[in-house]
Amino acid sequence: QVQLVESGGGLVQAGGSLRLSCTASGTIFGIITMGWYRQAPGKQRELVATTTSSGSTNYADSVKGRFTISRDNAKNTVYLQMNSVKPEDTAVYYCHLAATNPILSIYWGQGTQVTVSS
Repeated sequence: QVQLVESGGGLVQAGGSLRLSCTASGTIFGIITMGWYRQAPGKQRELVATTTSSGSTNYADSVKGRFTISRDNAKNTVYLQMNSVKPEDTAVYYCHLAATNPILSIYWGQGTQVTVSS
């Protein structure tokens, strides 16, 4: 059973910074991508940033230049450094893992709330 445990959410003022962490545990045969999605009230879940096992990254246009995703492969942990946050970044942030386990499997964390005050 694979579990994703997130931490680091909270309340932050606009222009501030926040760092999210997500650690995957359990039996994982091969991680393809790890990353973050978010869902604001009344909106669909959307991609924020992902990173592959080789280090390639992908960002939503809305966060490019402000957010940085990084990964510690030895710890099966992914981080999201959020700088210059804006009120529109307010959402529940979900950790996402795609792995071959042994077939392609998708896992989600429970979500962590990020609230940006203006």
